[in-house]
Amino acid sequence: MNPVDAIRSVWSQYASFKGRARRSEYWWWALFSTLLIYGPFIILGLLTDGQGIEAFPVAVQVVLSLIFMIILIGLLIPGLAVTVRRLHDSDRSGWLYLINFIPYVGWIVVFIFMLLPGTRGPNTHGPDPKGIDHGIFE
Repeated sequence: MNPVDAIRSVWSQYASFKGRARRSEYWWWALFSTLLIYGPFIILGLLTDGQGIEAFPVAVQVVLSLIFMIILIGLLIPGLAVTVRRLHDSDRSGWLYLINFIPYVGWIVVFIFMLLPGTRGPNTHGPDPKGIDHGIFE
C-alpha cells in the first residue's frame, strides 16, 4: 500500500474499529501523523532561531496553540482506530491497546505488536486486508 492510499484508507475509516489494517497502512499513517504533529515545531524553531512559539505575541501564541490542539484532536480517533484494526490483523483484541498505559514497558509491547505480520487469510476480525485467501494448507 502506498502512502497516499494508506492515509486515504485511514481517513475513510475515521472511527471504524472493526476490520483489519495492514502494516503498511498503520506505518504510513504513523509517519504522516508524526510529521503533522512535529513538523510545525521544527518549522517554528527554524523560523525563530530556536525561540519557538515564545517569539510571537501572546495573541499569535494562542491561535497557534488552538490550531495545534485541533490537529491533535483530529488525529486522535483515526490513530486509535487504525491501531485497533492493526491489532485485529494479528487476531488480537483491540483492548490490548490499553497495554500502552503500563508505565515504561507498555508502549514497547504495543510497538512490537505493530511490527508483527498479520494472520494469513481470514481471522475472527474479517478477511485478509491484502485480499489473499491462503487456504488452510498453505
